[in-house]
Amino acid sequence: MSYDDNNIFAKILRGEIPCDKLYEDEYALAFNDLYPKAPVHILVIPRGKYTDIADFSARASAEEIAGFWRMVAKVAEDKELPGEGFRTIANTGVNGGQEVPHFHVHLLGGQALGPMLAQAA
Repeated sequence: MSYDDNNIFAKILRGEIPCDKLYEDEYALAFNDLYPKAPVHILVIPRGKYTDIADFSARASAEEIAGFWRMVAKVAEDKELPGEGFRTIANTGVNGGQEVPHFHVHLLGGQALGPMLAQAA
């Protein structure tokens, strides 16, 4: 999969589309999800052009990787998620449910989240 410069997260990073920004630094941007699936639902995206977690892991610098995951941890801590627990999700590819071809992590919390996946019928 090649990177699409016109994906919604690329447009958010360029300031072409607004977001409910929580934190940003030279490595990442964190903002509230427009369609939350839990009381706390935050997206964290790296500033670099990475399609998914495999691409990010293979091509990002050590500084970018550390900076990104530190942002994820900072957001979780600032939202007081570690105490009761939270979920971190990085959907990858079509079968993984990835909707935007820019690597991102969902932080979900603020309530009991239930089973990881719906039970197959």
